[in-house]
Amino acid sequence: MISRVRLSIGLIAAAMFLSAADATAQPAAAVAPGRPALEQRLRQRMAEVTKQRLGLTDAQMKQLEQSNSRFTPQLTRLIASERETRQQLRLELTSPTPNQQHVSDLIDQTISLQKQRVSIVEAEQKDLARFMTPVQRAQYVALQTQFRRRAQEMARQNANKGGFKRGPR
Repeated sequence: MISRVRLSIGLIAAAMFLSAADATAQPAAAVAPGRPALEQRLRQRMAEVTKQRLGLTDAQMKQLEQSNSRFTPQLTRLIASERETRQQLRLELTSPTPNQQHVSDLIDQTISLQKQRVSIVEAEQKDLARFMTPVQRAQYVALQTQFRRRAQEMARQNANKGGFKRGPR
């Protein structure tokens, strides 16, 4: 049972990683053959695990899918912006002569992005509250966190093995 749960979480984490990667992905022509089908299977498995773990009805799952289709793209774009801002800040801070104004602007941008994230999460939680109980919402947040951590773990493992090729940081 535990190994099935770990496998499910691993598959879901991979789906989340692939979905997040799409925000900053290469052009569609560079997508590996079969990847869209794999992503679709992973998303389906993620939905199955979410439904089962949270005890959601079919109607709740349909509403969750609609909610996710509204909020996931916003969060994905925000995550990409946060990553880019952190990279710019890291580059500026490691420069022999950091530009003080640019660092200040990047700090302000980081704070602005954090505020945007809170606004999106608040809106998402209000939306989820329409069809989920508070316990289901809390379980959903915990499940998302678990999936995200597992995806990050898998990405690190694959990066250490040379599995994912990333551009310069």
